[in-house]
Amino acid sequence: MQRRNYTLVTEFMLSGLTDIPELQILLFVLFLAVYAITLVGNLGVIALIRLYPQLHTPMYFFLSHLSFLDICYSSSVTPRLLTDLLKEKKLISFAGCFTQLYFYAGFATTECYLLAVMAYDRYVAVCRPLLYLVIMSLRKRMYLIAVSYAAGFTNALIHTVAASRLSFCGLNTINHFYCEGPPLYALSCSDVSLNELLVFVFAGFNLISTMVTIFISYTCILATILNMSSSESRQKTFSTCTSHLLVIIIFFGSFFIMYGRPSSRQTHNLDKIISLIYVVVTPMLNPMIYSLRNTEVRNAFRKELQRKRGMGFLLQ
Repeated sequence: MQRRNYTLVTEFMLSGLTDIPELQILLFVLFLAVYAITLVGNLGVIALIRLYPQLHTPMYFFLSHLSFLDICYSSSVTPRLLTDLLKEKKLISFAGCFTQLYFYAGFATTECYLLAVMAYDRYVAVCRPLLYLVIMSLRKRMYLIAVSYAAGFTNALIHTVAASRLSFCGLNTINHFYCEGPPLYALSCSDVSLNELLVFVFAGFNLISTMVTIFISYTCILATILNMSSSESRQKTFSTCTSHLLVIIIFFGSFFIMYGRPSSRQTHNLDKIISLIYVVVTPMLNPMIYSLRNTEVRNAFRKELQRKRGMGFLLQ
């Protein structure tokens, strides 16, 4: 009987953000603008890093991958959110739901590990500057990136496979605007204790391991900064690190609120708001934070604007 009920479910319905048509149009315009800024900002950072040799350093190598991940995990949810805001029925196929769950979880978890890698990179740069380029060689950077992706998508695969084995017996409305684990489990008529345990264990491990790495790295960085004799060096180093810290606080703050609480069979409006910050807003903020607070990125951007103005003048 369980197997028959399971095969009857061929699609899910997403509850979305709101049922008010006027508000849906307003949210569509708002999130379309946010998504456009996310794409332009992150692609701009990637392009600047590739174009300017002064940005060909380990720190900007990792920053370009962060921008790529921001584009990917935002794109795993936002385009679907935008189209659903224009629909009365927000239907998603069974396969489409689990595909979205897999890629969203994969890219988001990979970003957790990448932020920890970037903290380690800042530790080496500040605390062991003479060996920085030796320690953070291209081979080491590629290895750290590969490990981040492997950890992220292995985690996503475990949760997706475990969720796909659940039985669904009639209820098919996911109380969220995308396919997320806990609200999906709430629809199942089979035992989800294993799924909830996997979320608790793996989300806990991912959160603790990456945050411990970040905490140790920045504790060492802070100790080194305080021991610097030059106030100018302290200010420059602190300014570079605060950009990364702001990104960490925003990303891990929402990550902790989403997954650090005891799991629930119910998803409330607060979860949707937190998800919006986590999935839609944070990828837009990251390039802004690095662009506004990083002198080298600002200088590269300024040179690019001057170059385009010069080309425009010549064409005239």
